[in-house]
Amino acid sequence: MGSRIGIVAGSGAFPALALSETRKKGYSCFVAGIIGEAEASLKENAEEFEWVGIGEILKLITFFKKHQVQEVLLAGKVSPQALYQKENFNATSSELLSQIKDKNPTVLLKAVIDFLAQQEIKVLDPTIFLIPYFCPEGILTDKKPAVKVLEDVLYGWKIARAIADLDIGQTVAVKDKAVVAVEGIEGTDEAIQRAGTLAGKGVVVIKASRASQDPRIDLPAVGLGTVRALVQAGGAALCIEAGKVLFFQREEAISLANASGLALIAKKA
Repeated sequence: MGSRIGIVAGSGAFPALALSETRKKGYSCFVAGIIGEAEASLKENAEEFEWVGIGEILKLITFFKKHQVQEVLLAGKVSPQALYQKENFNATSSELLSQIKDKNPTVLLKAVIDFLAQQEIKVLDPTIFLIPYFCPEGILTDKKPAVKVLEDVLYGWKIARAIADLDIGQTVAVKDKAVVAVEGIEGTDEAIQRAGTLAGKGVVVIKASRASQDPRIDLPAVGLGTVRALVQAGGAALCIEAGKVLFFQREEAISLANASGLALIAKKA
């Protein structure tokens, strides 16, 4: 195959899709799977695969350098709890963490990117590999949103953009023009579950990107799991930012939404 590329794989659909899309473009793919996060099935399509602990940054670098990989993608999620468990980090990673006063995930990932750059490993913008997973503006489902739902979307839109820009989260849940849940470090699906518990049926969920989104870091995404969480919460609609929020497993998610009477909307900023 062609040029070499590395993938640091966490959980979720993103790593397998990134692996598939990069291979389609002729890359030889070397995958470092984060222990407790990545799927073992990634081994099947990787040129080489290595398990790496979340705090084993030197092992990560050694793996990529061994295979002459100079460009990598960060793909998938990491449990936020793991970031606060010091026993997960070796001496080098602990030293890197100690130099960072702001411990929010975006800052931590930026520090990792900078450290990799010092080792001559460049973290790439993944969007060129993921164009098929962005949605154009419009209603994605058979279900058309009611006027009340659209009012909640408009109400929640500015709030979602604001919390994203404040680096709090990228998702907000609204009902009757009241914010019932804001995504924090726990993630989108968990915030949706909390919204359903607090407000019951009819919540509307909005997910947006930051105005100055670094696509290498925490590129916003939804997928089948997100729609499942909203169906279980009795939600009325999910609205994502068109062209900015990735939608994985879209066909399956739309089928589930149609069967459940849930509206899916892609909206431009």
